[in-house]
Amino acid sequence: MSEIANFLAEILAGLFGLSAALHLAAPGFIRHIYQRWAFARGFYYVAGAAQSLAALFLALHQTRIWGGILGAVILFVTVVSLLNRRKYLYALPAILAMIAIAPAMA
Repeated sequence: MSEIANFLAEILAGLFGLSAALHLAAPGFIRHIYQRWAFARGFYYVAGAAQSLAALFLALHQTRIWGGILGAVILFVTVVSLLNRRKYLYALPAILAMIAIAPAMA
């Protein structure tokens, strides 16, 4: 694998890891956002667990493809949720991260 692909995969793993830690810690603003958007109670824990798995899979070379697939699914759902709520600028970083997954799998 190229060094750029490894670098991108490690950055994405770090971003998914930070997001997972934030969701699993569940500060008040995260709970409020999920409640306001009518997600099930405690869904942020499910999102955090999925993000931590994506981070773990992306960090390991042998499971990087599974991390890319899981990460792409998570980001796709995130983008669709944000676009449905007309949060276009908030969706932009997730779209860019989704674009970065493809070269990270090379």
